[in-house]
This record gives sequence, structure tokens and C-alpha cells, in this order.
Amino acid sequence: MMTLHKIAIPILGEEIVPRFDLTTEVIILTTVNDSDIQDKKIIVLPRSSSDELCHTLLAQDINTLICGAIEDEYYEFLKWKKIKVFDGVSGAWAYAFKRWQTQTLNPGDILFTRMVEGNFI
Repeated sequence: MMTLHKIAIPILGEEIVPRFDLTTEVIILTTVNDSDIQDKKIIVLPRSSSDELCHTLLAQDINTLICGAIEDEYYEFLKWKKIKVFDGVSGAWAYAFKRWQTQTLNPGDILFTRMVEGNFI
């Protein structure tokens, strides 16, 4: 049986938007059985608005949201609407998606790599 899954990630270029309420672009990835991307589209919002973004997520039948900081009322609303929310995530959206695929993504993950004194941290 094929399971369709739709993941939304608010983006700014290649990065996850730091704050949900500042989102003007969201990438929507569709997978089958949580594997490879079957469909990928970017929706551009006319302005940054948490209300409009929530409406877009519901209209697109999103199952999972990977985002940066999100206000509690929107977090609770999306959870109530049965959307799995990975909040507080920062870094490249593609890497966050790969971590989601391998079930190693957690809320609050900081996915940047930095080199300090010759060592990656």
C-alpha cells in the first residue's frame, strides 16, 4: 500500500526561515512511503502572515511541517489539525528533509556545520 506524505518547509533561499511569521516562501515535498521526492513545488505568499501560511498548509493537505521558531498558538493549532511539527529547526532545508527521511530529525535541531580551530562543530 502506498502512503502519500506531504512535507512543508518555510524557506529563504536554501535555508529554513528562522521565524514562522516571516515566511514568504514555502517548499512542499511529496513522498511515497517516506522515500524519494515524487513532487516538489514552491508556493510564494503575497506577504508574511502566519494565518495565511496556516491556511496554505491546510489547503495543501500537509502532514508534516519543518520550521524555525513558531508562536505557540500556531504550533498548537497545527498539532490540533494533525500536522506533525518539527519546530526550532535551523539550517539547510534539504539537509533537514534528509534527516526527516532517516527519522533522525528532532525539534530544535541546529543543522549548521562550523569549523573552529580546524575542527567541525
